[in-house]
Amino acid sequence: MDRLPQYLKKGIIDTEKTKEVRHILKSNCLNTVCESARCPNKSECYAKNTATFLVMGTVCTRNCRFCNITSGRPQDINPDEPVKIAQAVKSLGLKYAVITSVTRDDLTDGGAGHFADIIKSIHLLTPDVKVEVLTPDFKGDTDNIDTVIKAKPDVFNHNIETVPSLYKTARPQALYSRSLDFLRYIKENSDILTKTGLMVGLGETVDELCAVFEDLAKIKCDIVTIGQYIQPSKQHLKVVKYYEPSEYDKLTSLAKKTGIKHTFFSPLARSSYKAMDVFNNN
Repeated sequence: MDRLPQYLKKGIIDTEKTKEVRHILKSNCLNTVCESARCPNKSECYAKNTATFLVMGTVCTRNCRFCNITSGRPQDINPDEPVKIAQAVKSLGLKYAVITSVTRDDLTDGGAGHFADIIKSIHLLTPDVKVEVLTPDFKGDTDNIDTVIKAKPDVFNHNIETVPSLYKTARPQALYSRSLDFLRYIKENSDILTKTGLMVGLGETVDELCAVFEDLAKIKCDIVTIGQYIQPSKQHLKVVKYYEPSEYDKLTSLAKKTGIKHTFFSPLARSSYKAMDVFNNN
């Protein structure tokens, strides 16, 4: 594939605010998906005093071929992490916090209890802060999904990531049907907003994307995001196509036609990018 188009490039922003964010994260020994996944929006988000917290370590039990997070044997969970996250949220002055994690198939509950503890800790210290969680699939265990639901996040996000035909290539340890059922279960068993995200550029067709939109509309998923896949390294899946900015407008129209009400489709959109804006526009 040709070199990264100019519209996908972002300059480095280094201000007192970005330094403050890095200091608060470092002093609390916290990780962010911004760093671990090499997010192109990192500097912009740091400049706005926000970050997406990556919990339960930086090593994942799965090996998705699009993701820059290390795969292997994870670290032990830090029991102080929920309190530290809550303190960081307060120190950063956040009004909206996004919590995600590596996949922890090694844990009995997949980390659901830890997510719940973090949500509760944030609500206890900063009751007015909205909390969005972006979780793994917990192997489809509904008891674990219930654990997170009972902690009452404002948005429950789980990413579909790509179209069904690319699962074996891109995320072989996941199942499209399981992720779809995961989102359906949340909607059927709570009044929490559901959200999901996809990447484009891995070789999917527009017809395949439309089929996913239809599936998501049927389960009444509230918010859908789409952004361009960018290859983190030569060891990861290659980019098959760079979508032009105008193509996201077309995809938005197609998604709306299926009944999806709230979308955020753009070249640099990521699941947690501008999450508060997306939530407020819902």
